[in-house]
Parts: sequence; structure tokens; C-alpha cells
Amino acid sequence: MVMVAEDLRVKIKKDGPYIVSGGLPLMKEIIASDSEGNPVKWMPGERFPQQESFALCRCGQSKNKPYCDGTHANSGFNGTETAERKDYLTQVEKISGPALVLTDSSSLCASARFCHQGGGTWKLVANSDDPKSRELAIEEAGNCPSGRLVVWDVKTEKPIEPDLNPSISLVEDPDNNVSGPVWLKGSIPVESSDGTEYEIRNRATLCRCGQSKNKPFCDGSHIQCGFNDGDESLKKRAKE
Repeated sequence: MVMVAEDLRVKIKKDGPYIVSGGLPLMKEIIASDSEGNPVKWMPGERFPQQESFALCRCGQSKNKPYCDGTHANSGFNGTETAERKDYLTQVEKISGPALVLTDSSSLCASARFCHQGGGTWKLVANSDDPKSRELAIEEAGNCPSGRLVVWDVKTEKPIEPDLNPSISLVEDPDNNVSGPVWLKGSIPVESSDGTEYEIRNRATLCRCGQSKNKPFCDGSHIQCGFNDGDESLKKRAKE
């Protein structure tokens, strides 16, 4: 069972914003790619002033992004939560390799694309008796912001998860010139607008373009709709 501080959570308001409490740090993180266009690392971006609580825009239309300015109330935003309430392990496909097992819940994909390098995480897991393939598979799965992909050690049968302190990042994707989801790190509880809690996971991504068909979670729709929160310096910073 994951233990968290009582006041640490994201509360979803019906057809409204994400209410964040617990003094969580907020910053941007930028997807940086190699010469072949494969995402390979996260680069730090802007840090926002620390606040005990704040409201993050969920409709994608605020003029004060990333914060809510009340636009959702007049725009007719439909924030109905459509995501499955099932636990992660009941939704996954399992891919077994000699040294690693990969669990994959495709409905959680946020299109960050870290799984593409080296022939793909699935191929790397299949070849995980090779130390380099095993290392890269662990790295790729750990960089998956949504937690769609998790690798497990065959011997211990335990997940190999990145050690993340509770914090929130706003994903920026320069290669697609779009702004991505709200990335929750470090087992932050998410409370539905009806008061129930989603499964607490080490990594999760919440929609902030307003277009996901798997609300509150990101489904990559920010790429199709060209969502951009106005950060024009993304491409320059990602190539530095």
C-alpha cells in the first residue's frame, strides 16, 4: 500500500480545473530527442512559484495557463471522466523476456515516445538477457510519464520504478510543437469529481488540452489538436 501525506492530492472539479494541494512543486519538463528524432531524455524547464494549493487549467482554454482563470464555466467544457476505474494490473498486456517482464496498459499512452529508441521497449525486453538491452528497456520504461509501461525483474517479480519525489511537471514536446499533459510524479492521489479515488500510481499523466477521450488521463490528443500553452522557446531549449 502506498502511503502519502493526507493533504497531498489532486482533486478534479466537475467540468472544471485540477485543484492541487499539499505544496507540490510545479515546473515544466521538455522532451529532448536524438538526431534520429527519438526522445531520449527530459530537460528541465520553467519553475513556477511554490504554492500550498493552486488550480490547473483542464479545459485547455485559460488565458493564464497553466492556471485556471474560470474560462471553463463559459466555454461549455465537458470534463466528464471516462477512464476505467480498474487498477493498472487488470488492464495490462504482459510481454515476457528472459530477464524482464513488461506490463503495458495502452489506454494510458500519452504519446511521449520514449519507447521508440533501440527498436522499441517491447523488443528490448524480449532481448533482456543482453545487459545493454536490459538497461535501455529499464530506462525507456522509467521515462514513460504516464506509467503505461512498467518493467519487472523476472527473479524478484518486483517492478523497477524510478524513485520520484512528489511533484508536478507540465510536459512540453518541441518535436511536435505542442504542450503535453500534466505529469504527476511520486504517487500523488487523484480524486475524481464524484469523490472516489483513482488507483495511486508512481507516474500518471492528466489531460490539459481538454480533448482526451480518456479523461482525466492524457491519451495523446494534444498532438492531434495542436495544443500549445504559448511557450515559443521550446524548440530552442530542447536543442541546447
